[in-house]
Amino acid sequence: MTLSRRTLLATTAAAAATASAAGPAQAAPSGGGGGRRLRTGFERLADDGYALLDGERVGIVTNPTGITRYVRHIVDVMHADRRVNLTAVFGPEHGFRGTAQAGGSEGRYDDPATGLPVYDTYLKSGQPLADVFTASGVDTVVFDIQDAGARFYTYIWTLYDCMEAAALAGKRFVVLDRPNPVTGRAALGPVLHKEFATFVGRQPISQAHGMTVAELALLFNGEFLARPVPLETVTMTGWKRSEFYDASGLPWVPPSPNMPTPECALVYSGTCLFEGTNLSEGRGTTRPFELLGAEGIDGRWAEAANGLGLPGVRFREAYFAPTFSKFQGKTVGGVQLHVHDRAAFDPVRTGIALLVTARRSWDGFAWRPDNWIDKLTGSTQVRTMIDAGADTDAVVAGWERELAAFRRTRRQYLLYR
Repeated sequence: MTLSRRTLLATTAAAAATASAAGPAQAAPSGGGGGRRLRTGFERLADDGYALLDGERVGIVTNPTGITRYVRHIVDVMHADRRVNLTAVFGPEHGFRGTAQAGGSEGRYDDPATGLPVYDTYLKSGQPLADVFTASGVDTVVFDIQDAGARFYTYIWTLYDCMEAAALAGKRFVVLDRPNPVTGRAALGPVLHKEFATFVGRQPISQAHGMTVAELALLFNGEFLARPVPLETVTMTGWKRSEFYDASGLPWVPPSPNMPTPECALVYSGTCLFEGTNLSEGRGTTRPFELLGAEGIDGRWAEAANGLGLPGVRFREAYFAPTFSKFQGKTVGGVQLHVHDRAAFDPVRTGIALLVTARRSWDGFAWRPDNWIDKLTGSTQVRTMIDAGADTDAVVAGWERELAAFRRTRRQYLLYR
């Protein structure tokens, strides 16, 4: 069964949709427009009897989003299936079972449900992470985590670090694909400059990459890894680049505690920039990244933002009291984003416009003292242009040449229409 870009181009969706004999992980039918059904990489792998993993000791990098459409975790499914030899689990930030908040992990333990050893990958890379793979005794490392579509969402860099470490450890690497929840239509925003590389951006890709994790894996292997890993990608069938997550028929599991809904993911690649300011980005509320604010802000910010006529979105004057993070327990004023036309909405331009208007309408505006905004945007350009009084159009124009170059590179790794 293919599972690579080359084979995908030679295989029809109809052929790929043929299911094998029933087993513990067999995918069941689901609804879909016109009878079309999205099948994830895991569903295709399981329906093929795990042939790709035959004879291998398998370890999987995953988190709570690694589920079937019937919300059973794939680790539990694979552990119960004699056709696959699952011997280890690798947990990223927030942990395999998702018990840790931002900036935390679960450490090394044995999973109570399966007895499998769980190894911690968070904040490990290079040889130390390769040593973890070696110690686990696996032959193949599998990756299955739902992404949110933004460069600074750290799971794609967990993917990158694990690919790099697998190459160092002499392991094979398999990526099981899932939808980009905010579509794969376009790459948007500034491209990271290498001198600003961190765990919220290892390599020069755009702020909203418009790719799936399998496409990113091919990009990483082809463009950035000094030592490419033996890589196979198990593609989806039935996914179109223009589709948002609700068209998938799949249940949504928060990829991290502050990504509760697909609507949050829709705005995240723009409004996460407020992590680099002294304003709340809505952590500690029921609408993180959709609510933004600080003490002393009033309705003038929403009025200024609405006055720009940004496509697809309106701004409501809002007041909220975060239960943790910035302004914990204090009532703050700000805005709530209401996206009314997802196809027209540009999250990165909107995030820049909100930074510009916040700075102009509230005299308390400040960047975080560590200039974290530069890590999020990938250079000093956004910060220095806004400080110099540039408007939204000027800031966006400042990254267009680099973005065009990235789009050309990106195009050759796309797997879906």
